[in-house]
Amino acid sequence: MSEHTGNTQPIRPVKEDDTQPIKPVGKPSRWRSILISILGFLLLIGLGGFSGYSSGINVRKNAEDSIITQQLSEQFSFALVDIQFGNFEVARQRLEFIIAHDPNFPGAQQKLTEVLVMSTIPTATPAPTLTSTPDSSGAENAFQRAQQLISAQDWAGAVTALDTIRKLDPGYKTAQVDGMYYFALRNQGYDLITKLGNLEGGIYYLTLAERFGPLDNSAIGLREGARAYITGASFWELDWEQAIFYFEQVGANWPSLWDGTMTASQRYFIALTSYGDELFTKQEYCAAYELYLTASGIGTLDGNSANNSAQAYAQCYPATEVPVVEPTTTEAAPTEVPTAATP
Repeated sequence: MSEHTGNTQPIRPVKEDDTQPIKPVGKPSRWRSILISILGFLLLIGLGGFSGYSSGINVRKNAEDSIITQQLSEQFSFALVDIQFGNFEVARQRLEFIIAHDPNFPGAQQKLTEVLVMSTIPTATPAPTLTSTPDSSGAENAFQRAQQLISAQDWAGAVTALDTIRKLDPGYKTAQVDGMYYFALRNQGYDLITKLGNLEGGIYYLTLAERFGPLDNSAIGLREGARAYITGASFWELDWEQAIFYFEQVGANWPSLWDGTMTASQRYFIALTSYGDELFTKQEYCAAYELYLTASGIGTLDGNSANNSAQAYAQCYPATEVPVVEPTTTEAAPTEVPTAATP
């Protein structure tokens, strides 16, 4: 008789698959996400720094362009003076310098052509002649004539009379003649700019006057305003933003300064509206509206600019809906009506 020792259930055979080791389940790495966050942060910093660097470069470049333009205007004025005194070689060097930096500088190429032509014309050398003691009667008459013309504020005529004195007798009353030269040249330049709108001619005469003595602050300011006007006009219809930059300066100090066509104030107004229309077309509504707003403080906007200004304002400052509060009605509690007692 056989003995039963326990569970009589049959034992299943072991399969090969059941003997493979169990692989542990891996957890996602936190370091990878941290590394990606750091790299993204560094990228944002780099982009911000690059944007600021680019903006700084543009600001510096605009400032440098403004300084160079002013220097070229001064060199052009000096070149005109050199031409007047026959210093053609110096004038040529100045004009070539201007053209090398700005080939489209107004009038530079034309003046360079004139200088090259005049420098090739031979000058006659007068034969030396024996002269006796110079007769100062002619110089005295010219001197009195110059005094009369200065009193009559005929500056151009006075300069001509003074030139006659120097031709007749270069040493005649030198100090007095120099002082009269300064007075006549300074006022001639001032009148050419303020009364006739001849900016180039006025700058020229003021520069000549400066050779006889320092200019007063009024004349210096007027000459700078005339130079800024000429520079601003060189950007007309080509770069409205630059035109605004220069005519804003001129208009602030010399609003009535003109070149025979328009005053500085009128040019500033037109430049503002024209640049505003340009920005409006580019859908830069807020910037356009600011320009229209500034222009409206100077003059009346035309139909197109006024319409653009209204649309730009609506786009830049959209109206916000005001929530409507519904009125609340309180219902009165019903009142009991006393009824007569039934007998």
